Amino acid sequence: MLSFAAVMMVTYVGVAIERFHKTVAALCGAAVLIVLSIALGLFEYPKVYEFIKEDLNIFGVIIGTGILVDVVGRSGLFHFIGMWIVRLTGGGASTLYFTLCAVTFLFVAVLTIVPAMLILSSLVLVICRSLDYKPTPLLLSVAICANSGAIATFASGLPNIMIGTAAMIPYMQFIRVSLPYAVVSLVVAVAMMRFFFRNDLPWHQTPQQREDLKARIETFDPWALVEDRRVLFRSAIILLVTVIGFALAGQLGVGMDFIAMVGATAALLFAGKGVEDAIGKVNWTVILFFMGLFVIIGCVKQTGALAWVAEQVVAVSGNRLALLVPLLGVFSAVASSIVDNIPVAATLIPIVRDISGGSVPAEPLWWTLVICCNLGGNGTPIGSISCVIAIYALKREVGVHVGWGQFLKLGGSVMLIQVAGAIVYILLLESQNLLPELASHGV
Repeated sequence: MLSFAAVMMVTYVGVAIERFHKTVAALCGAAVLIVLSIALGLFEYPKVYEFIKEDLNIFGVIIGTGILVDVVGRSGLFHFIGMWIVRLTGGGASTLYFTLCAVTFLFVAVLTIVPAMLILSSLVLVICRSLDYKPTPLLLSVAICANSGAIATFASGLPNIMIGTAAMIPYMQFIRVSLPYAVVSLVVAVAMMRFFFRNDLPWHQTPQQREDLKARIETFDPWALVEDRRVLFRSAIILLVTVIGFALAGQLGVGMDFIAMVGATAALLFAGKGVEDAIGKVNWTVILFFMGLFVIIGCVKQTGALAWVAEQVVAVSGNRLALLVPLLGVFSAVASSIVDNIPVAATLIPIVRDISGGSVPAEPLWWTLVICCNLGGNGTPIGSISCVIAIYALKREVGVHVGWGQFLKLGGSVMLIQVAGAIVYILLLESQNLLPELASHGV
């Protein structure tokens, strides 16, 4: 048990410090544990396929949404929307700031965090160059707001897909519980970042400055990246129908993976040009990372180590929900800010299953895990892919370095308020019996 847990922790340290690529670290850890398991007679090799099979639908969602977003992006739809947003705001720093934060929330909720951040970081840099604004306030605010958007829907982020699948949370039920706090956490992030950057942007402009900005923005062409308007309209329809399909998957009796793959197929059929190129844009490194991670978790679970951890948590909390929720929320948030929310979610899912049941309801624990794993990414520069993308873009494109001290002051403060609010939110919903019962019942 100890040796397997040690290998898992070494793998996670490798992921956190980026000495190796996280996919290589996960695959190495999986290989070592498989060899140890077979050598010790813990299980036979075919058992490995069961570890992967349990979460096979996650791969379908990743592949389908990856293809869909790439094809839709090539149509110029996202650039078109972005340019119109800039025009409508008139370029004023305050209006543009709040609009970009809101658009980030919506983009992440619909597109997932990685493609949304890639689109928005490019858009923010273009806007800042055009308007002579400092990019750091806007780009870091967008990165932190992205983590609020990541808890909005079932498909907004990979941890949501993992936890939602394990807990059997329906899409609309996910929105009902998670979306309200996603909006609250967005308001917290926007208000705090606006305060932190109060001296870094021209928040108050004269009428003449506003007119000059408006004239400059009028030169922006929303159709600049649109090669074929028919393809753009088809892409918009396919994306909209796919999002509706995600919402109705439960009523249709199909999985999220099926909806994602149908949306991807429709995009390739009606809007795609380079089919092989679009498929190649799927994040296969993330899929391989998941495969390694699931094998590691499966191997460690076979030793009983995760069940033992669950027993210790129950013992410390005395099986009281008022202690379990804060313990789980703080641990998952802090761990997600240090390592990455994907391995944290993968590790805690079986632990939550073991803790819940009997006198401990599963629902508040699952929702705590969903919200705090995502918001924990705001804590450090490496805690969330959105923050990594923003910081890398600042360094590469404009030569601005954001240090750990500066980011901890910004993102760490936002994370503390958001996570504390999330714990109160979950406990309040549970006390008022407002958390809908899940089909899994924590099993």
